[in-house]
Amino acid sequence: EYDVVGYHNKSQLSSKPIDVLQTGKSICEGYAGLFEQMCSIAGIQCMKLSGYSKGYGYKMGQTFTGDSDHAWNAVYLDGRWHLLDSTWGSGAVDDSFTKFTFRYNEFYFLTHPALFINNHFPDNSNWQLLKPTLTLKDFENNMLHNSNFYMLGLLTAHPETTVIQTVNGKASVSVDCHSATLFTFKLKGTDEHGLMTLKKHGMNLDIYPQKTGSHKLQIFAKPSKASEDVYNCVLEYVIECESVDKAMRFPKDLHQPVGPSWFTERQGFLRPSHTNPIIHTNDGRCSVTFTLGKDISILASLQSDNSSLTEDMRRRHIMQIHRGNQIELKIHLPHAGNFVLKIYAKKKSDPGNYDYIFNYLITCLNTEVKWPAFPQTLSGLLPANRNIQFKLKMHGIAKVLVQAENAYPLTQNRGYWEGTCNTSGCREVFVMVHENANHSFYSHVLKYEVETQ
Repeated sequence: EYDVVGYHNKSQLSSKPIDVLQTGKSICEGYAGLFEQMCSIAGIQCMKLSGYSKGYGYKMGQTFTGDSDHAWNAVYLDGRWHLLDSTWGSGAVDDSFTKFTFRYNEFYFLTHPALFINNHFPDNSNWQLLKPTLTLKDFENNMLHNSNFYMLGLLTAHPETTVIQTVNGKASVSVDCHSATLFTFKLKGTDEHGLMTLKKHGMNLDIYPQKTGSHKLQIFAKPSKASEDVYNCVLEYVIECESVDKAMRFPKDLHQPVGPSWFTERQGFLRPSHTNPIIHTNDGRCSVTFTLGKDISILASLQSDNSSLTEDMRRRHIMQIHRGNQIELKIHLPHAGNFVLKIYAKKKSDPGNYDYIFNYLITCLNTEVKWPAFPQTLSGLLPANRNIQFKLKMHGIAKVLVQAENAYPLTQNRGYWEGTCNTSGCREVFVMVHENANHSFYSHVLKYEVETQ
C-alpha cells in the first residue's frame, strides 16, 4: 500500500525492493523499483522512469519546476515498449494525504502513450513514446482527463485547455462519447449557472458565471445503463470570468440537463416540436407538442423565481390538448420573466406518482405580457333534449363552437361569445375554440355531461 507517513517523512523511508516487500508499503519510487526487480527476475526488460505527474496535489494550470515528483515504468514486450504506473493502479490517497484506499485500476497498465502523456511527463522526452513529443508547456496547458474519462468511453472534450476565458460572460464546453451517457456539472459547487443539453453522443454545456474571477468547473458522468446514481468526475476546468451576463440568470428550479434528448425519447416523448432547451416568446404564449409513447399520462407545471402565484394557479397557465397519441401543451405566461416548464409522466396503468422527466426554459422579455389562467375544465351537467343558451367571455380567440350531436358556432357580441345548442342525441357537450384563424384545429376548453333520459 502507499506509505502516507513515509511520504511526509522521507528520511525514514527505504525504496529498496527487499524493504518494500518486507514492509508491504512504499511511495512511487518503491513501487517502480520493486516492479523493475520483479521483471528482471522474470526475464522481462524493464526501465524505471521519473518525471512530473498530474497526480495528488496537482492544481489546474500550474507550472512544473525543480525535481521530478513521480516514478513509473516502461516494459519491453512483443518488440516494443509499453508504459505502466503500478502506484496509481493500486489505489488513491485522500485530499488531506492522510489515508490510502485500495482501488485496483487497470487503466494505468500498458496504457496507450497518447493517453499516458495526459498526466505523466518523463524527464527524458524519448520515454513519451510519441512522435512528435510534447513540450513541458503543452503538458502544463493540456486538459487533464483522469482515468474515469476513458473508462466511461468518453472520446474528446473541447476546449482542450484547462483554463477557459469567458466571452461576453459565457464559456462553452462539449464532450463527445461512444454510447449514451448522462452528465452533470458543478460550477463552484452548484449547477445553477449553466445550461447543459444532452446529445446523442455526448453533451454541450454553456456556463454563465454570475461573479467575475476564477471559478472551478467540474463535469461528472455515468453510463445511462448504470443502476446506481453515482456520477464520476471526468473533467475539471478553470473558468476565468471578466464580465457577467446578468440576463442569463436562470431560475433556481431549472434542472440539468435542459430540453429534450435521447433520454426523454426513451421515456416516451417523441418528435418534440422544440428541440432547443430555451423557448423564446414575445407575446407570452407558446405551444410545445410531442408524440407520446403508449400508456403515458403527463403532468406539467410552470416554476418561476419571481412569481407570487400558487402552484395550482401556475398549473392553470398550461392547457393540455390531446389528439390521438399527440399531446400539445399550450402555455400562457402570467407575466414576463424566466419560467421553467417542468414535465412529469407516469404509466396510465400505474397508480403511483408522476416522475420528473425533463424541463424547458421559457423566457419572455415583454413586460406588458399578462395572460389570465386557462378556465378550468368545468364538468357541469346539462338537461337532455333542451336548447341551452351559452354566453362566454374569452380573449384572443378567432372562433368558438359548441359541439353536441351537431356543431353550433357562437357569435361575438359586445365582448361575449353567444349562441344556443341542442342537447338531444348526445352524452357530452364540448366548447371548442379556434385561437388563430390560420389554425386548422380546435382546442377543448369546457366539457359538460348530458343527463341520461
